[in-house]
Amino acid sequence: MPDIAIETPSASDIDTLHALLAQTYWSPGIPRETVARACAHSLCAIARDANGVLVGFARAITDHATFAWVCDVIVCEGHRGEGLGRDLVRKLRDHPDCAHLRRWMLGTRDAHGVYTALGFAPVAAPARLMEILNPAPYGKPTT
Repeated sequence: MPDIAIETPSASDIDTLHALLAQTYWSPGIPRETVARACAHSLCAIARDANGVLVGFARAITDHATFAWVCDVIVCEGHRGEGLGRDLVRKLRDHPDCAHLRRWMLGTRDAHGVYTALGFAPVAAPARLMEILNPAPYGKPTT
């Protein structure tokens, strides 16, 4: 099983993450600089194989006091189906600065079962939530 740590991604990690995230449904075409800036201002969990190569990633946008938004959970091909995505999110939730937050949120199109196993559930009062959505922030529409 890969080792998971809370750490700031290196420049080569950002290269790997950019290549992965630019192909996802939630951030198609995302610029490398945007990935780097997002990571610099987030709590990041990184899974590495025995050679130290990044094989999984998740980040939380948080105030470290009351709230966190989990995003960019991604596991490299060849390591999927092993529970690594769940372990990455668990690592974020267990971080000492965030273990007692009042609310954790995330959005997913197709991985509800991954997050349900960690205690996430549909929003109890979705009518209270609002958004501003830019469907093509990087030139390609998100789905």
